Amino acid sequence: MYFRSQRKLQGEVSLSDTIETDGTGDALYLLDVVGTDDTMLSDLQDKENRILIRRLVRECLTAREADIIRRRYGLDGFVPQTQRQVAAVYGISRSYVSRIEKKALEKLEKALGDI
Repeated sequence: MYFRSQRKLQGEVSLSDTIETDGTGDALYLLDVVGTDDTMLSDLQDKENRILIRRLVRECLTAREADIIRRRYGLDGFVPQTQRQVAAVYGISRSYVSRIEKKALEKLEKALGDI
């Protein structure tokens, strides 16, 4: 009877089973390797938010404002840039980039509030 009941448990694995030990003798458990957080819903929400932001940048901002926001925040393949780097691209002052950025962010915030 005992052996028959153990055969049923043969394929089961516990998350607290030891996989191996490192050089210092500390045990590595299966739980350490397998992720336990279910982040699927938050990952989907993050993806939807990114799509929404890209759409709003495209639809609500002028071409210049959209490009500055893309450059500043690293959207659409850009690496995030400083105001000084963006200013150098456009040949304008850093403070002017700051004003354009602020105005664009206000437009985006209003558009998000209207949704």
